[in-house]
Amino acid sequence: MPAIVGPIQIIEVGGGVINFGDSFYLSPKSAGKTAAGAGAFNTGSLINTNNGVNATTTYDPDLADQVIGSNA
Repeated sequence: MPAIVGPIQIIEVGGGVINFGDSFYLSPKSAGKTAAGAGAFNTGSLINTNNGVNATTTYDPDLADQVIGSNA
């Protein structure tokens, strides 16, 4: 069915999909991978992180984690 979309204002899109009207299949095309040590993503106003011996293993034996293909 057709959709009528009124006035819109998009300030920022930080990853994701914006859809107007009808759609059969939406698929965002992005992939990411992050490796960080213990306590790397802690947030707050007062943080006390006590880590002993720490090692972040980035070994990844497979060739691709998420294949990004075209839908053209």
